[in-house]
Amino acid sequence: MICAVAFAHSAGAELAAVGLRDLNYLTTLVETPAVCGYETEESAQIAGSLKKFHPVVDNLGDVIVTIGSGTPHRLIAAPIDEPGYIVGAITPDGYLRLRRLPLTLLPGAFNEMYAAQPVKIETTNNKSVNGVVAGLSIHLSPQRVAPPDPRDVDNMYVDVGASSAAEVRSAGIDVLSPVVINRKLETLNHTEVAGASVGDKFGAAALLSALEGVDSSKVSGTLTVAFVTQQWAGGRGLQRILATTPADELLYIGRMLPSAYVSADIRPPQTPKETPGSGVLLAEENAGAAPTALGANLQKLARANHLAIHADYSGAPAVPFDPTSDPPIEFPANWAHVGIATAWPDTPIEMVSISDFHALVDLLSADLGIAAQSKERSQLMFSGLTAADDNPPSTNQMLKHLVVTYGASKHEGPVRDEVKSLLPAWAKPETDDAGNLILQVGTAPASRKAPKILVIAHTDEIGFEIKSIDPDGLLEVTAIGGMYLDFFGAHPALVHKADGNVAALVLPPDGWDQPNFKWPTSANSTLKVDVGAHTAADVGALGIKVGDSLTIEKEYRPLFGTRANGRSFDDRVGDTALLAAVRALGGPLKDRNVTFVWSTGEELGLVGAGALARRLAKEGRGPDDVFAVDTFVSSDSPLESRRFADAVLGKGFVIRAVDSSNITPRKSVDRLISLARANQIPVQYGVTGGGNDGNEYLALGAVDVAIAWPLRYAHSPGEVIDTRDVDALARIVAVIAKSW
Repeated sequence: MICAVAFAHSAGAELAAVGLRDLNYLTTLVETPAVCGYETEESAQIAGSLKKFHPVVDNLGDVIVTIGSGTPHRLIAAPIDEPGYIVGAITPDGYLRLRRLPLTLLPGAFNEMYAAQPVKIETTNNKSVNGVVAGLSIHLSPQRVAPPDPRDVDNMYVDVGASSAAEVRSAGIDVLSPVVINRKLETLNHTEVAGASVGDKFGAAALLSALEGVDSSKVSGTLTVAFVTQQWAGGRGLQRILATTPADELLYIGRMLPSAYVSADIRPPQTPKETPGSGVLLAEENAGAAPTALGANLQKLARANHLAIHADYSGAPAVPFDPTSDPPIEFPANWAHVGIATAWPDTPIEMVSISDFHALVDLLSADLGIAAQSKERSQLMFSGLTAADDNPPSTNQMLKHLVVTYGASKHEGPVRDEVKSLLPAWAKPETDDAGNLILQVGTAPASRKAPKILVIAHTDEIGFEIKSIDPDGLLEVTAIGGMYLDFFGAHPALVHKADGNVAALVLPPDGWDQPNFKWPTSANSTLKVDVGAHTAADVGALGIKVGDSLTIEKEYRPLFGTRANGRSFDDRVGDTALLAAVRALGGPLKDRNVTFVWSTGEELGLVGAGALARRLAKEGRGPDDVFAVDTFVSSDSPLESRRFADAVLGKGFVIRAVDSSNITPRKSVDRLISLARANQIPVQYGVTGGGNDGNEYLALGAVDVAIAWPLRYAHSPGEVIDTRDVDALARIVAVIAKSW
């Protein structure tokens, strides 16, 4: 068994609770990086699970098991590698440049699907380091005539939070370090599983599961089982096995393959036709051709075990041509290729049917003369963060907790509840009709002329909303907030319904695999979402309805030093800064008129802030100064123009003096700079894009002094911060509350 405990932790409760047999191997293999030519870790995992067979690992990384002796000599092979990248160079300022493996055979959008995504980098000491592929910030793109094209590998930089090449190398990252997109095995409606490299790994996982029941003493003849490397590099591992193994027959287990690319006037490319749920597939390169003896025997076994099996087109598995080989390396005459259908191949959401996978395991088991065994799963439970006053959470603990709380615009309730739970006991907030959480930090007597100060941060994040449910069970969603769709399409997601979350896949639009494909850019563009349903009724049975929200999955991931990655730092950092300031104040302020607000709907056009502004004005309680706490979208990135938005991560909070919605009076900027320096708080100031909640108060007589922290790759899964800036922001909020 491969790492049963690791399976339970990394795959999560969904797989564990359902008790899905055989998926422990698939989970572990998917979550183990195996870039073509760099499969060492995965080879070791596989060899470790086959100890009873005394496996041999050759110098290519192929894992080979030989059982029995004599004739016939059977060979079963499954590939284990996946496409990805290796580090090609390290820049002086600590970014990684990439070389893709393989260079060809992948859709044009493959590089683009890595843009602004969390990645894992393997180190020279067999560990992994978190990183993020740089992405453009949508707030800084207006007026740029030719922004960098994310499809071009020349525009791919990996950010690990380092500041120098020496710092990168000190962590064990060097040229040739493999880089893969961060992933886990997702389960859809207990019927399908998806994740990067699922299509590359299901064959090896099914073979490992079937081998569990093999009794070496009962094997007649010789059985060689090979888990082969570098299949994406033309089948070099398989070539090695064929050259050294005089087998009478070969069974290859892997995905169905498109035909080799040839010019359209000779022969148009052919592709597999079957979709997940079709059962086991038997490869057929020429339509209607009779199967080999091995293929016919597999069909017979499938029927005898009541397993669905269908012929489907597949090109032959690659084996490099070697003109020096005598005799030439080729497949045995009696060979067959079986697999299962893979949807969305070569994307981060490759998907297969669980029933198909089980059928493949059962067919392999029958072919080996054994029966598949069910396996029990364990489940790990995790406790949440509490805000007990006798053990108060740190600023960073609160940030981590808020970042992994979901709350797209119009659906911010969970975030508001978490903010309330993290407030100290003395804080008694109220919630208004717009959903804003309002805390009166200080109330001066009417006789005292104290300035009215309002500090506001928003609780919502960008996401999607379900607009319709198709008869075939797909959801149609539209964006909530500004975003580049290519950062979110073809990635795992969650549908948030009233009583919990449902795993989902945001599908790429039609034509995604064509060379000239471009993602839609209209604000009204829709995307399709798969939740594992096949009818609208199936969707209803999951409790999903029109109007529910959807977001891309996220987590808080430490990078180098004080850097971190996590989607929705915009504006959970602002929310955290207010929480930390409340705790730093220690209790209500005397002789001060200070209000803290956690607002709703900022990404939809400052909705909550506007409602509150109008109400306060009507009541004659409008603020004199509004401090809108939100992101300073920074050009501290290898992809952005340094023409403006020049604020460096780790150098302190930022006064957002000019943005798309506001120009702060210079005297207010200078006053805040002086206040920060007097309190030894690192401060920056500058110009950026985007609007802020304080804009809603301008027409009502207030001054909008927007404050922020520098953020890389805004409105993407790859957002990066420096936690020192979060601390500086929290400190200045407390100082403003006490002394502005």
